[in-house]
Amino acid sequence: MNDFGDLRGGGPSADRLVDVVVIGAGQAGLSSAYHLRRTGLEPERDFVVLDHSPRPGGAWQFRWPSLTYGKVHGMHALPGRELTGADPARPSSEVIGEYFASYESTFDLRVRRPVDVRTVRDGDDGRLLVETSAGTWTTRALINATGTWDRPFWPRYPGQEEFRGQQLHTARYQGPEQFTGLRVLVVGGGASGTQHLMEMAPYAAATHWVTRRPPVFVEGPFDEGAGRSAVALVEERVRAGLPPRSVVSVTGLPLTDAVRQARADGVLDRLPMFDRITPDGAVWEDGRSIEVDVILWATGFRPVIDHLAPLRLREPGGGIRIDGTRAIADPRVHMVGYGPSASTIGANRAGRAAVRDIRRLLSGELVPA
Repeated sequence: MNDFGDLRGGGPSADRLVDVVVIGAGQAGLSSAYHLRRTGLEPERDFVVLDHSPRPGGAWQFRWPSLTYGKVHGMHALPGRELTGADPARPSSEVIGEYFASYESTFDLRVRRPVDVRTVRDGDDGRLLVETSAGTWTTRALINATGTWDRPFWPRYPGQEEFRGQQLHTARYQGPEQFTGLRVLVVGGGASGTQHLMEMAPYAAATHWVTRRPPVFVEGPFDEGAGRSAVALVEERVRAGLPPRSVVSVTGLPLTDAVRQARADGVLDRLPMFDRITPDGAVWEDGRSIEVDVILWATGFRPVIDHLAPLRLREPGGGIRIDGTRAIADPRVHMVGYGPSASTIGANRAGRAAVRDIRRLLSGELVPA
């Protein structure tokens, strides 16, 4: 596909010339690489996959050990190869990490890691320069599949710096045993917060749960129709140029037997957000107060897109407007796993769609702005 001959594959400081650079080797990045390969592009010759993580597994490799594979909801197989026979009692980080490693090997995707992408900017002749810790690549198209794990969101509240206990984000949660005998305040109304509360309740001296909005518990199965409606709500924000909310944030919390029991036991008794943090805990405007040893911020993540800043893709609302997966402001850039495709099945579909669009760009059917 590319006619640069001897120039590709230079040394660490040389520009490598390819048709497509994929940033990230999680579900979205591997799906994209698979479809690039299926269309006839060769890894290292026509495209390259760059991943900053130390090993295969995407964000899954960093999940806490107590999140076993059997507790994972909605993990869809990568295209072309099912995940079968996994032990539900094994940590999901191990099961999915091994699956991703086998997938990379089976389809010979030749992921380069660890490589930190520092910035993406305009180059010559309508190409993009991808500047990394391993040198610079020059590319005709970019698939950004960086996800959110590396950008945990920490809200700011009055008195936060004065808290004498421990504060940590769910990204650094290692399991319930670390809270043995401690009084814990969990902040956040998503799936992670409720899972952490239910896990740590038998270990902690006390647990408290606060959220900005009352949690919505949903009865019944989460079917395809509900999934489409949730994705549509996220897509609406992205089309308006607003930062995406996660798909999970608009689906509600599934009312499982474990959740029912936790509610009956008082583990999931939710409090509204506190007014401020004190050196020993938190207080509310009505005078209520609690003392805690740990504040666990289960407050989600934000897209990892700062490296794209030189391309000026952000809208005034703070998000990147996309058409399908293609950035409205720059048709060379595709956002896979961003906004409405930020789920395992969504990432699979988005990878296929992005590659279809990129093939049109490479063939001259789409002209960069």
